[in-house]
Amino acid sequence: MTFMQSLAAAWQKNDSLLCVGLDPDPAKFPAHLKGRADAIFAFCQAIVDNTADLVCCFKPQIAYFAAHRAEDQLEALITHIHARHPGIPVILDAKRGDIGSTAEQYAREAFERFKADAITVNPYMGRDSVEPYLAWRDKGVILLCRTSNPGGSDLQFLDVGGEKLFERVARLVAGEWNTTGQCALVVGATFPAEIARVRQLTGALPLLVPGIGAQGGDIEATVQAGKTPDGTGLMLNSSRAILYAGQDETFAAAARQAARETRDAINRYR
Repeated sequence: MTFMQSLAAAWQKNDSLLCVGLDPDPAKFPAHLKGRADAIFAFCQAIVDNTADLVCCFKPQIAYFAAHRAEDQLEALITHIHARHPGIPVILDAKRGDIGSTAEQYAREAFERFKADAITVNPYMGRDSVEPYLAWRDKGVILLCRTSNPGGSDLQFLDVGGEKLFERVARLVAGEWNTTGQCALVVGATFPAEIARVRQLTGALPLLVPGIGAQGGDIEATVQAGKTPDGTGLMLNSSRAILYAGQDETFAAAARQAARETRDAINRYR
């Protein structure tokens, strides 16, 4: 199946719009994992296996693996997700953005080496920097639009010919750039009014929404602003609030409880 088909199936099968972000920080791991050569894989595997029936996707952030020379553990983790939990798509959160020839190599890294189902991409360099990812027709390409960090307004709110830059990005991605139907957008939960505006501009385009959980985004406002008429259309990401819900050997069970509570809170407003 394509990324979009897998995502739609996971929305229905798990009755979930929750995306669990996998941002492993060894300094926060339970004591029994510290010092293990495979600690990052072991931690993330436990999280995945205890939450897979509660999510619509997983989103490993590549920097948390690369900073610890753990790219091999990221490969193993994605292989594990596909083998043990088929149908749950994996988004490689890499936020790549470069000229076409370099983007071709980033696409190969994401889709051949790591075998991710989708990747996050920075659209700042324009369409030709995005096209190499779109060549992989079965993969998802999720472009930054209105990010959850406060400094996002420095550029994303600039006026460009009578509309804000994030609005221009939303229109381009949903229209001219989405000829293959594989695009989605990143819109932060900390700005529900902008989520509503992006939804207005893009129809049913899927939105990856970081910012609930530790970043404090309001779940009700986010869901009401971004859901599609059928109650889907969103991948609501929570990372730290789920990963580090527990601090001892029961950390994975605590993560499951936090994930279940988050999924159910989201579903109350669908």
